[in-house]
Amino acid sequence: MRLLLVEDDPRIALPTARALSDAGHETHVEPDGVRGLAAARCGRYDALLLDVMLPGLDGFEVARVLRAEDAEVPIVFLTARGALHDRVDGLDLGGDAYLVKPFELPELLATLRAVVRRGQNVRSARVAFGGGAGLLDARHRQVWWQGEVVGFTARKYALLEVLVLSQGRWFTREELVARVWGPDFGGEARVVDVYVSYVRRKLSPSVLESSRGLGYRVP
Repeated sequence: MRLLLVEDDPRIALPTARALSDAGHETHVEPDGVRGLAAARCGRYDALLLDVMLPGLDGFEVARVLRAEDAEVPIVFLTARGALHDRVDGLDLGGDAYLVKPFELPELLATLRAVVRRGQNVRSARVAFGGGAGLLDARHRQVWWQGEVVGFTARKYALLEVLVLSQGRWFTREELVARVWGPDFGGEARVVDVYVSYVRRKLSPSVLESSRGLGYRVP
């Protein structure tokens, strides 16, 4: 993989880049948000590893700008800010994963493989659902319902995307939490119920089915 690491602390940037290179990945390092954003715009990277507390532009702002420009590069936040609201903010801004420092190299490598594989699988997918009333465009992270674009936050879109791209399959709350919120999520699995209710209100009550003991699915 060709990776961009944006990290201002050389005590973290240098050993991380060296470890990634030793694992066979070409790794480019930028020390601040402004230069990181410029590099992300100009280069073709398989993933962006982004610190949050950066000089110039913070990592959240870099991610916000890239997603507003329809950049599709997977973004993995690497940060010491591990509070729940920080993780939620990062994922809602378009991050694909959020690792809290200190992290282990195997965890980072596994996360990279997962987000890159997921991006490759859904990059060009346009999938109809809801009996043809809905269309999900995974390339541009957009949803149409009855011909109209429907706005979703990144997290709510991610929940719908998981279900739409596996239509007919039941997902438990715990499976959806792991896929949408990530393995480090510290909240209750019933948060899924709240997000399902939101999706139903935005689209249709029948768009997501539920079953006790099985979970949720798009029929």
